Amino acid sequence: MKVVIVEDEPLAAEKLERYLVKHNATTEILETLPSISKAVSWFQNNQDYDIVFMDIQLTDGLSFEIFNQVQILKPIVFTTAFDEYAIDAFKVNSVDYILKPITFTDLSNAMKKLQKLQNVFGANEHVTKAVQQLSDSKTKDRFLVRLGNHIHSIKTEEIALFYAEGRTVYLITNEKKKYILDYKLESLENVLESSVFFRVNRTFIVNISSIADVLVYSNSRLKISSDVYQEKEIIVSREKVTAFKSWFEGN
Repeated sequence: MKVVIVEDEPLAAEKLERYLVKHNATTEILETLPSISKAVSWFQNNQDYDIVFMDIQLTDGLSFEIFNQVQILKPIVFTTAFDEYAIDAFKVNSVDYILKPITFTDLSNAMKKLQKLQNVFGANEHVTKAVQQLSDSKTKDRFLVRLGNHIHSIKTEEIALFYAEGRTVYLITNEKKKYILDYKLESLENVLESSVFFRVNRTFIVNISSIADVLVYSNSRLKISSDVYQEKEIIVSREKVTAFKSWFEGN
């Protein structure tokens, strides 16, 4: 089995490698990737692997950002010191979720679970397609928002963008109305239609219909102009420019 590890802690990566080889002596560790940027670069140029073990919190952000820039069509086992991301993990191609510190028993159980899925669905690609279909079906049509003591239901098609300010996430409608939303941006990425919404940086997720213009900005970045929102500049981060252009062109 060919394994890719996405982990920024050397000791954790070494421990995982030992357990994988202990579980199956024929295991081949193809690469250990310590960051989102390096993971994206590697997956863009490599398809010959069987499974990915991925830490959620990396030095340059949450590993869920990887899926906004590259397609991973193989099973994933997430590892993390926190359990708050469990639901998000299962909205991508995750077959298991292991809390740190990882034990050999945890890893063995994850591999047994993968084997059972393979026995039911067949080859790896069938497992991931089944998981992906479940994930794709969970996009939200509406969001509940707060306005004082009142709760309103906003249709997703009426939303121009989402943005974070500190720990607070806001929703802006096409009519320029602003609401507080009880979601993290990372969670929103997994329940929004990817062909319609794109996370351009760590602060903004934009709707394709809200983009009035895209301008070339400094340091190989892009600046988005919106008729709905002008409070802050919306800049496409350098690491997302390529993926943004592909998304924008596809729409």
